[in-house]
Amino acid sequence: MKKWVAMLVSVMMVFTITACSSSGSNSTPAETGTSSETTDQAAASNEELKPEDGANLIVWESKEARPFVEAIAKEFTAKYNVPVKYEEVAAPDQVNKLVNDGPAGIAADVVVFPHDNLGKAVTAGLILPNDFHEEQTRAQNSELAVNAASFDGVLYGYPRSVETLIMFYNKDLVPEAPKTMEEVIELSKKMNDVKNKKYTYMWEIGNFYYDYMFLASTGGYVFGNNGSDKADIGLNNEGAIKGASFLQQFAKQVLPLTTSDVTGDVKKGLFTSGQLALNIDGPWAIPDLKASGINLGAAPIPGIEGQPSKTFSGVKAWYVNSYSKYPNAAKLFAEFASTKDAQLKNYEMTGVVPSNKDAAADSKVAGDPFTVAVLEQFKNSYPMPAIPEMGSVWSPMAAGLADVLNKGKDPKAALDNAVQQIKDAVK
Repeated sequence: MKKWVAMLVSVMMVFTITACSSSGSNSTPAETGTSSETTDQAAASNEELKPEDGANLIVWESKEARPFVEAIAKEFTAKYNVPVKYEEVAAPDQVNKLVNDGPAGIAADVVVFPHDNLGKAVTAGLILPNDFHEEQTRAQNSELAVNAASFDGVLYGYPRSVETLIMFYNKDLVPEAPKTMEEVIELSKKMNDVKNKKYTYMWEIGNFYYDYMFLASTGGYVFGNNGSDKADIGLNNEGAIKGASFLQQFAKQVLPLTTSDVTGDVKKGLFTSGQLALNIDGPWAIPDLKASGINLGAAPIPGIEGQPSKTFSGVKAWYVNSYSKYPNAAKLFAEFASTKDAQLKNYEMTGVVPSNKDAAADSKVAGDPFTVAVLEQFKNSYPMPAIPEMGSVWSPMAAGLADVLNKGKDPKAALDNAVQQIKDAVK
């Protein structure tokens, strides 16, 4: 009897140990009743992401960014033992190039492009979500930047920098920046000398990227639901019409030229030669304007009709090619190149304005009035819609506003016509 009792106890102990083991972390989803997705997420949260054996990366970036990319690549290789090669591809061209080179297996592992190309990249299946580093990316970057790097509620990008239009001014001509467009009108009455090509305030009047602020500040918008609803176009609503009417009268008083008269080069030449007092441009113009030698200042754009000017903004972010052979290494690089320290290094080397909140608050950034102007205006900006239908907006709106400015066409009729063209193109 003692032997049988001992055997029975042994069997019961084995059964108990086996049952406990089957409910532990080594069991399969089928055994525990949990999904493989949940298991993968749990594993990811408890494991460190590591590069694949033998990984090596290619990174696409613009010519101007080369010094930073090569510097950050060297640091990344030292930490992860993963070689990184830089290839020069302009940011706006990268998605189009990725369409063919991605499936062919010859594209970069990590790319960087403006967020308005994100919809095309996602719908074509070209990039991977920012999954492993999502939580820290959301926490560390401005909400506008994170939203811009997301599509359909999914975060894909690792935000790198932000940009929007600001107002540069010649302090020798205008010691203090005007805060409203009404002030600009009063200044132009005193300072404009069209015959001798001297102007108070200038923007690229034939470019909808610049003109949008007049429509948006009074209640217009491109697409509803934060730029994602292609069926809801707000470019001919009451607010947009009000803004276009203001634009028409403002241009007559301040900049009595046709849309073809004002190009970026014309504007830059007048400003750097002292013939233009207030110049609307983006942070990309800062290096050249500083080098011109004028007494340069920068400020947010003056308000319109009692409201802050609401400009288009862009966010550049790193993205991981979905066809990469080394997605882990690529995700690690994208995160590594977008941290606070990396963004500060990028700012110091190339001048791009950081999206990281702590980097933006750093004394190196917060002490620069040009960067501060960009960040202040960015708070009142509208990230360009990332849906592919945005491509159908530019030409009709430029043509419609050209009719308003050049021909004196009724703003409502011009905007109604432009929006109908957009709707036809979207269909």
